[in-house]
Amino acid sequence: MDGKLFDSELKVMEVLWEQGPTLAKDIVDILVGRIGWNKNTTYTVIKKCMEKGAIERSEPGFLCTPLVTREEVAKSETEQLIDKMFGGSSELFFSSFLKNQGISEAEALRLARMIEEAK
Repeated sequence: MDGKLFDSELKVMEVLWEQGPTLAKDIVDILVGRIGWNKNTTYTVIKKCMEKGAIERSEPGFLCTPLVTREEVAKSETEQLIDKMFGGSSELFFSSFLKNQGISEAEALRLARMIEEAK
């Protein structure tokens, strides 16, 4: 995939991640109901996702298939955030997160296990 997905593009991707390959007209119907987009807006955003390599279009009926998973996008977004805001330091990211959010004892135990497994 080429480039970052913007919020509007993520809304289209959310539909595809939930539904799997979906006709463009059905994506339009879903997003009209969720966020009030019109047909032209939805088709424009689908086209942008295609240009970035996030969606593949096929026939019949303008079938849209996601080419990236939610996990791949989440990983990329997280890496970009850590690079941009924390100089690439996961430690600074976690420190900031813990200072601002806090965690429960159970969450702390689960995180400790994840850190141990990641070593």
